[in-house]
Amino acid sequence: MGRRSRIFTQGGSMAATRLIALHINKGRTLAQCLADRVGYSMNIEKTDKGRLVSSYACDPRTCCEEFMLSKRQYYHSTGRMYKNEVIAYQIRQSFKPGEISPEDANWVGYELAMRFTKGKYAFIVATHTDRAHIHNHIIFNSTSIDGTQKFRDFKKSGLALQKVSDMICLENGLSVIEPKPKSERAKRTDYPKRNSFRNVIREDIRNCIRKKPKDFEEFLRFMAELGYEVKRGKNISFKGKGQERFLRMRSLGENYTEEAVTEIIAGKRDLGTELVQMPKAQTFNLLIDIQARMADKMSPAYRRWATVYNLKQMSSTFMFLRENHIESFEDLDKRTEEAVQKFNELNESIKASEKRLAEILALKKHILNYHKTKDAYVTYRKAGYSREFFEEHRQEITLHKAAKTAFDQLSVPKLPTIRELNEEYDRVLRRKKQDFAQYRMAKTEMRGVMRAKQNVELFYKNDLESSMMLEEIL
Repeated sequence: MGRRSRIFTQGGSMAATRLIALHINKGRTLAQCLADRVGYSMNIEKTDKGRLVSSYACDPRTCCEEFMLSKRQYYHSTGRMYKNEVIAYQIRQSFKPGEISPEDANWVGYELAMRFTKGKYAFIVATHTDRAHIHNHIIFNSTSIDGTQKFRDFKKSGLALQKVSDMICLENGLSVIEPKPKSERAKRTDYPKRNSFRNVIREDIRNCIRKKPKDFEEFLRFMAELGYEVKRGKNISFKGKGQERFLRMRSLGENYTEEAVTEIIAGKRDLGTELVQMPKAQTFNLLIDIQARMADKMSPAYRRWATVYNLKQMSSTFMFLRENHIESFEDLDKRTEEAVQKFNELNESIKASEKRLAEILALKKHILNYHKTKDAYVTYRKAGYSREFFEEHRQEITLHKAAKTAFDQLSVPKLPTIRELNEEYDRVLRRKKQDFAQYRMAKTEMRGVMRAKQNVELFYKNDLESSMMLEEIL
């Protein structure tokens, strides 16, 4: 059962996903637990009277029985039964309120389940509209459709699921969640920041000064009228409602000391304003710009790309840039140069190793030939280089001369032994194998980043603003 890709006409949406393994609850049977999970997901009050329910390789009304049937087939064919077995998996996919229709959300959930399970496991997709945010409940069987294998939850499966969801959102003109550093992530419960006593006292001091007291004593009286307890002495201190101890004026800052307030009242100093931190100017972000242009169906970049290629390729490029933390043209250019340089260095190293291995093998061959033919050549020399002897031992003498010529070309005071050559050969061979393992990874990385750069340049081609940017940066 396949579905055709489509581009949504509504604004961008972001989907958050979560993968949950479902087990048999204590005191319940497998059938009861499946019925509970599926029943909640397909609740007619949450799914527009069941209209927002779709399925693959099963009927939503009998999916529990079909799930159990495949499990029985698996047991009969393999004889395997596991303790605390996972009976099914649930995917929760939530969308930002008001940015996607229920029908489109159900389609996205179906596509996500199909790609994540690769069409090997039956599933249902139920879209709930009872909350402010539309969300999908996807339940897929832990046993394959043919009853021959189990779905094995793997390491970082949640990240893989989120990546598939992001790809689908990008392919259909929807935005994705921009990953944030751990320090910037919002907590599950965000409490409003409490205004400190110091800030409250500073504001009340400023309000009392605005009442234009004639002297410092009248200023203290205004503060007392606000409910503050004033402590006199070497340092003037205030204690307001809820405070456990007095706070000295000098601890509030240079504009709130007794001397500063006295000068402000006397007109010798301005009250001034509180410093307000201005927001930092936002720099150009390649990922955000590409995503915005993909979401804008009328942009020249979008139309050009949709004409020449397809959105799946640009979505893949976007994911590559995000996973490799490439956020600008400078980053992309730098990563390309580094990848090409690394590939070339490894390529040269492998060639040098192969050349040295060939030299070692040739030298070993000459040394062995030299020793094997030494007696024949000595006899040939003692015979006065007899032509008749040469013809009888042509092969031995020729090999001996070739070995001597190779030794003379080495220009070394002492020839290495066969053992030393074997040890060097092993070292060079190990280095070559290590370089080759890195070479394959470097080749894949170089191809990926060069393909991404080519796609980005084509995406921005003939765009006046982006072309000027490319000329200045690239």
